[in-house]
Amino acid sequence: MAVKIRLARRGRKQKAIYDIVIADARAPRDGRFIEKIGSYNPGTNPSSVVLDTAKAVDWLLKGAQPTDTARSILHHEGVMLRKHLQVGVIKGAIGQDVADARFEEWKASKTDRNVSAADSLSAKKDSEKQAKLDAERKVNQSRAEAIAKKNTPVAEEVAAEEVSEEAVADEAVAEDTTDAPAAE
Repeated sequence: MAVKIRLARRGRKQKAIYDIVIADARAPRDGRFIEKIGSYNPGTNPSSVVLDTAKAVDWLLKGAQPTDTARSILHHEGVMLRKHLQVGVIKGAIGQDVADARFEEWKASKTDRNVSAADSLSAKKDSEKQAKLDAERKVNQSRAEAIAKKNTPVAEEVAAEEVSEEAVADEAVAEDTTDAPAAE
């Protein structure tokens, strides 16, 4: 019987969550399986994986073949490296303590990479947010200037009209005064 490590879909439409299962190769994707060893949620950022690495390594050593996507997830979680190191221990190439030390070293570097990636992602989000706020401030400032410019000429025109009306009234009064002595 060929045994596969693969994903079984669950969840609702457009919100898929996958179980990482050990199943007979002839069984349907979401059908019967031998054992569930974890879950994978691609909907989160970064995608989350919950995996029993000891069971995964055990099944790989027994001959279970992962699908391409499952292999990628197992590689990302360090299961493939742990299996590789365990094969070296079984063959006598390295000792168990050396294999464990190498795996812990890889795990520490992986944690550092994940932390730096999360920091850069949050820094990028903060800079994008700041850029959007700056752009919004510029737009608001230009709108305020346009409104001020629109309102300022009206006030100047009203003042100019009042001055011109007063000048016309003064000229009319002046004409009346000049006409009055000439008529007498």
